Amino acid sequence: MRQTLLPPRPVESHKTMFGRIGLLGGAPGTVGALLLAGRSALNSGAGLVTLGILDENVRVDFTVPELMFAPPESLVADLDLSVLAIGPGMGQSRQAFELMQAALLHPAPLVIDADGLNVVSRRADLAYICAHRSSPTLLTPHPGEAAHLLQVATREIQENRELAARELAARFNALVALKGAGTVLAHPDGKVEINQTGNPALSAPGMGDVLTGMMASFAARVPPWDALRLAVWLHGQAADDALEEGCGVEGLTASELIGYARRRLNACAA
Repeated sequence: MRQTLLPPRPVESHKTMFGRIGLLGGAPGTVGALLLAGRSALNSGAGLVTLGILDENVRVDFTVPELMFAPPESLVADLDLSVLAIGPGMGQSRQAFELMQAALLHPAPLVIDADGLNVVSRRADLAYICAHRSSPTLLTPHPGEAAHLLQVATREIQENRELAARELAARFNALVALKGAGTVLAHPDGKVEINQTGNPALSAPGMGDVLTGMMASFAARVPPWDALRLAVWLHGQAADDALEEGCGVEGLTASELIGYARRRLNACAA
């Protein structure tokens, strides 16, 4: 996939034109996951990014002070959000389940990742609500999370990744990015694409959180299917760019990937 990635910014533009993004997660001990998602969303062009972190001790990102913070219960009830994303570092506490139910009922497009997917897989009622949302839902499972959602073994997912992605899209009426070597993109109508970018450098902590932030940002500016495709392509291309610049497959961090993605995003707009 190679294209101009986002609509050009008007000369007379302002931040609210580029989305109000809400991100939920970050339980004690895993706050970094949500910070990565937030930083990624900002660097992907989002106008306003607010984090609802479950760890009450974290209320500022001193590295990226542009990120805003709100109590999770307040953020998930904010009807002015353009896009809501849930899951990075969220854990599976009682609060996490309550936030997931509220997020599924939110009218904005919803990106579900990481523990958000695990929470949905553990409660039939949440799975039902997810499948019957009227707004777009974007799921970004790795093979283990996909296995939980479909209630099969992970090896079954890997044996036929296209079929698994189709089944997820159909069962949850969602746009799906089944992550892995050759991420499989699936639409509820049965359409499937295989992403061609990316390399083993992406097998590192926090990479999925970065993808979530990108996807949430793009979903505020382009149609959901385009946002899914764009985010997955750019995520992989950023890793390819890192290798081309001599970074190597060992030790690329998710924080570094954000910078490579921003450069590629702007290079495509030039």
